[in-house]
Amino acid sequence: MDVKITDYRNYVFKDDWTECFEKAVEELKEAGGGTLRVTPGVYKCAGICLTSNMTLYLEKGSEISFIDDFSRYPVIRGSFEGVFCDMYQPFIYAKDEASVSVEGKGVIRGNGQKWWKALRDGELSVMRPRLLYFEACSEVLIKDVTLIDSPCWTVHPYWCDSVRVIGIKIKNPADSPNTDGINPDSCRNVLIRGCQIDVGDDCIAIKSGVEQNDTLRSCEDILIEDCHMVHGHGGVVLGSESSGGIAHVTVRNCVFEDTDRGIRYKTRRRRGGVVSDIRFEQIRMKNVMCPFVFNMFYFCGKLGREPWVSDPAPAPVDEGTPSLSDIVISHVQVEDARSCAGIFAGLPEQKISGITMEDCTVSMRQDAAPEIPAMMAGIDPMSAAGFVFKNTEQVTMKQVELENVIGEKIIRL
Repeated sequence: MDVKITDYRNYVFKDDWTECFEKAVEELKEAGGGTLRVTPGVYKCAGICLTSNMTLYLEKGSEISFIDDFSRYPVIRGSFEGVFCDMYQPFIYAKDEASVSVEGKGVIRGNGQKWWKALRDGELSVMRPRLLYFEACSEVLIKDVTLIDSPCWTVHPYWCDSVRVIGIKIKNPADSPNTDGINPDSCRNVLIRGCQIDVGDDCIAIKSGVEQNDTLRSCEDILIEDCHMVHGHGGVVLGSESSGGIAHVTVRNCVFEDTDRGIRYKTRRRRGGVVSDIRFEQIRMKNVMCPFVFNMFYFCGKLGREPWVSDPAPAPVDEGTPSLSDIVISHVQVEDARSCAGIFAGLPEQKISGITMEDCTVSMRQDAAPEIPAMMAGIDPMSAAGFVFKNTEQVTMKQVELENVIGEKIIRL
């Protein structure tokens, strides 16, 4: 079945197309699926729920613009930062569906300004909506669309299988809060290819829950390639929600430009989770604060400032002890890094193990102001410093060049 949104124009109410989308999806569901075409024009609405075997196709020149009236969005339960909580229903939403896609050359506009202000002013009692949120779905495709001004995380597949995100553009202001680009969360078999991401938080963050979860699921078999990340707190990030484990991740042929950090892993004690078999290759970075951050003392978020997070003494190893091993970083070129060339900070009771760096060049900017490279206690601001290692083992460096470093090239804490 193939329908156009304009076929339902009789349901428009004061320039509001919400009921039109509802009626169209209902008919597609009854027919067993099909394509809903959004023809050129601007369509204001308050949320779209997708159904199985459905494609939402935005033609070139079309725009879905989500209304910023909070009362129009029901409160649901959904996952955010590893735990279930009350949140406004995501703007494009699917749960327990199969073969759902959002495609085309059109624009999806989140109009996040009012949501960001409400957060900053302390006026929200529940979480802001995601722009696209898929929970417990399979065969998810997001392709070619442009996503602008998300109220919170932009693309969030949670507990999904077979997710493809191809050729999309995401643009959120650099100072917009928690507007991550693409966050595969406890997902399996994920492809992210050819995307342009310019956001106010992590560009891509791979996650798998936190220690408070009753059930955990690993995030694994992830391929990220041919993407361009701009601004944001990190280019490609693992964690900090990683209690279910993260494995078999390859990131290749990507560009990180003006991001705070490039490649980033963040976790802390009691979070648990095994993170292993991580590959970064053919990466170019320019004007990043710190290109490589692997931090097991991460102090942001709930409980992050508890003394046990930063305690330098060894703690007992148990199921809450996170583990990071088998990391390969190769063929990476970094220009104008500012703080330090990289920081690898493991726990005294669980060292970061098995780091291989090969054919990498990091050039520091000597006139940069000092900045703190990692969100952890005990690290002073740095400028044009070398590699920092703390509680690591089995580190191999081949053909790794550091340029314009001030002071020692290798710093051990």
